[in-house]
Amino acid sequence: MYEWHENVQQIIEFIERNLDNSPSLSEVSESLFYSPFYCTKKFHALTGMRLRDYIRLRKICKAALELRDTKKSIAEIALDGGFSSQASFSRSFKKAYSVSPKEYRSSPRPIPLLLKRIVYDPYVLGLKRRCNLIEKELEKIKMKVEVKFEKLPAHKFIGIRNIEAKGYFHFWELQESIPGQDCQTVTGLLESIPSLRGQVGGWYFEGGKHGYLYGIEVPIDYKGEVPEGMECSIISESEYIVFYYPPYVYEENNDVVMSTVNDLAWSWNPADSGCEWNAENPIYQRSDPEKYGYAVCRPVRPLKKWK
Repeated sequence: MYEWHENVQQIIEFIERNLDNSPSLSEVSESLFYSPFYCTKKFHALTGMRLRDYIRLRKICKAALELRDTKKSIAEIALDGGFSSQASFSRSFKKAYSVSPKEYRSSPRPIPLLLKRIVYDPYVLGLKRRCNLIEKELEKIKMKVEVKFEKLPAHKFIGIRNIEAKGYFHFWELQESIPGQDCQTVTGLLESIPSLRGQVGGWYFEGGKHGYLYGIEVPIDYKGEVPEGMECSIISESEYIVFYYPPYVYEENNDVVMSTVNDLAWSWNPADSGCEWNAENPIYQRSDPEKYGYAVCRPVRPLKKWK
């Protein structure tokens, strides 16, 4: 049923590995042993994009981050990125973002980067449920969960809040119906803004309800542009209890790792550590399985002492 989801994901992974070499349509199709026509047809059906456009915009996305974060010349970025010339690169960049590479480098601003697409996720598609691990294996996973205190300094949060959202997937389901606030658009814009720790989800408390938020943390003195439809709010300094699991193989253990960490984070009694939950700050949910791992970070403050 989901064979072509997996095949298109293999196409995407092939493109990522060969992005600097400007993979041709024939090279992409040969990697799957299907015709170019059939590959492009299925790719468009699952991503909503032409394969050629996807390759072009992924190349430009990578180049945009190099313009922002490195001192490489524009010509060097263009040639290293597989463009035939600096002029060709400049035309493609301006067509994508309505600004030239030179203008963007001198004055970076939020732009809608095209991030790597994920069309095959066995958990999202319901192909993989919580593993029936034996008790000894579950215990090993539980033993790897670290609980530690971490002070987060005051910073700003750029992103979106939705008081009706219960969690990550529900959040994006709700945002999908709001023009310009779908997952691909929002995550692309956020990626174009330098952040402290990458993109982050989480929960917040407002009017007696928990909502979900998604965005980035930036320095407290951030004065750059904020994308339309997003907020830029100040988050005060706070101590956090971090429930953390180190890097793991997503396809094998994601459901077990997340449920184990989540269960511990939501059942923890902060009073045992002389604290109480700080409902004024957001609860951050950090996830990058293969590089960072997974964590739920809950804000706390010293337990009030009654006189």
